[in-house]
Amino acid sequence: MSFFNRVTGPDLLGDLESLLPEYRERKYSPTVTLAMFLGQVLSADGSCQNAVSEAMVNRLLRGVEPGSANTGSYSDARKRLPRELVQELARSVARQMGARTPARWRWRGRHIKLMDGTTIVMSDTPGNQALYPQHGSQKAGAGFPIACRVGVISHAHGALLDVAMGPYQGKETGEHALFRERLQCFAEGDIMLVDSYYASYFLLAALMAMGVDFVFEQHGARHTHFRTGAKLGRRDHLAQLGRPARPQWMSLEEYDSFPAVLTVREPKVGKKVLVTSFLNQRVVGSLSVQRWNVELGMRCINTTLRMKTLSSKHSAMIHKALAV
Repeated sequence: MSFFNRVTGPDLLGDLESLLPEYRERKYSPTVTLAMFLGQVLSADGSCQNAVSEAMVNRLLRGVEPGSANTGSYSDARKRLPRELVQELARSVARQMGARTPARWRWRGRHIKLMDGTTIVMSDTPGNQALYPQHGSQKAGAGFPIACRVGVISHAHGALLDVAMGPYQGKETGEHALFRERLQCFAEGDIMLVDSYYASYFLLAALMAMGVDFVFEQHGARHTHFRTGAKLGRRDHLAQLGRPARPQWMSLEEYDSFPAVLTVREPKVGKKVLVTSFLNQRVVGSLSVQRWNVELGMRCINTTLRMKTLSSKHSAMIHKALAV
């Protein structure tokens, strides 16, 4: 009942009502099903049978007919639960946490957002294998379906703001492609910290256009020549990044909207060269070390919610279970 009261409470009721589809009154209405689903993924058992049994006990305690212990109706109700409803409620919770974060938890009054990618495996069923094929180096039948997952975490309160998931291999399934789906997590004034893998021209340009500052570690394939550009100090200069060739996934119109040249700062902090939009402030060293919090945050979330493996046997339930 505690999850039902939370879902239908004042913080989420407005979003919930706007997202609810038309439905018939059943034992497992969308709100009851969502509350049971939340309890299920957080329980040690994690089974549908345990969720149904707990619901029966709650009905008995309220003096209501407990109904059948068969899990079929509950399973059908989970399938009917709109994926968009669950995902948007998860984002709503994250937005509310951000709005209520005390100023002292932020960095100079600004939100730092961390991003990282990881892999996730799931039950070995034909449907899951079709949508998220196992690693290409494994023989057929010898591996589990695997997906790539990219998440954005708030440095201030540690919660996952949003997540995108796609096949581990294939066209437009990499972490860059998945992250482009989650750029709406960032707002003007935010600061993004991420590792060198994401230090691409188009991502930097998109963030600068949004008014989002960033600190990246320089990509290992790029060489920094401190003798070029406007010198700001020892091993610290402004660099001009030229627009690369148009990637296949980008339309010509979108490509032409990007500037021909970007100006970024490249300071060397310790043994690492950083790429940042902070052109004049000497704060990037202290900011860059905060990026490792995403590693700890992701590990904590994966461990606490057992999200390294998703047990859903139907591919249609994978994204829904992840959002729950």
